[in-house]
Amino acid sequence: MDIIWITTLVIAVIGIVVAAGLVFTGKKFAVKVDEKVVAVREKLPGNNCGACGYAGCDALANAIAKGEAEVNACPVGGAPVAEAIGYIMGKTAGTMERKTAFVACKGTCNVTKNQGNYIGIKDCRAAVLSGMNVTDCTYGCLGFGSCAEVCPEQAISVQNGVAVVNRSRCVSCGLCAKVCPRGLISLIPESRIIRVQCSNRDKGPQVKKVCAAGCIGCGLCAKQCESDAIEFDGTLARVNPEKCTLCGKCVAKCPAKVITTPV
Repeated sequence: MDIIWITTLVIAVIGIVVAAGLVFTGKKFAVKVDEKVVAVREKLPGNNCGACGYAGCDALANAIAKGEAEVNACPVGGAPVAEAIGYIMGKTAGTMERKTAFVACKGTCNVTKNQGNYIGIKDCRAAVLSGMNVTDCTYGCLGFGSCAEVCPEQAISVQNGVAVVNRSRCVSCGLCAKVCPRGLISLIPESRIIRVQCSNRDKGPQVKKVCAAGCIGCGLCAKQCESDAIEFDGTLARVNPEKCTLCGKCVAKCPAKVITTPV
């Protein structure tokens, strides 16, 4: 019996010593948690989309807590999240307008034609890398839906050969803009309701040969605009949102109907 008691006592002592060692080690090497980081992280949506420019929500929370990022840095959360984080950080979130994705192309199947039967991987990036021009317009949407595949909210669909954004579902994460190999997609503030839905920078006659819905650079929109809000990137018209008064005269006058308002 003495051996059993001695063995039990030795095991108990060893257990106490190991436990004490673990407690000491835990306290010695414990990583201090910034309560602000935790609080900010709880307010972020958790999409980990990277639209803020950081690796994910954890990285953004750390940056905001350190003052390296603004409290309204998350485009997905919008104003409510910015205000909640601003309260935690003791800062004013400021005005933050909701943005939605915009596809600068109207080149549907009935206004432009395919150059050939593309039989490669049904992916916009793969099609561009192949060097083949799928449609007559080398600036337009390829229609294979790479943007739709990466959209976490299923806010993009390909309709009649062109990507279309469901603005009510878009959370402005920007993943679609990053994946588009032709740079046709951008995040636009909702107040910018008048937009040029084309990216073709060729001259008018060449544009008309490849797409019936492309900007031909005729300048009629600029002549109608009383606020000088129409500018040109070469021959491609652009609307300056800071000058635009939303009168809609350019929309009505555009012969190609390429200046549009979102539906």
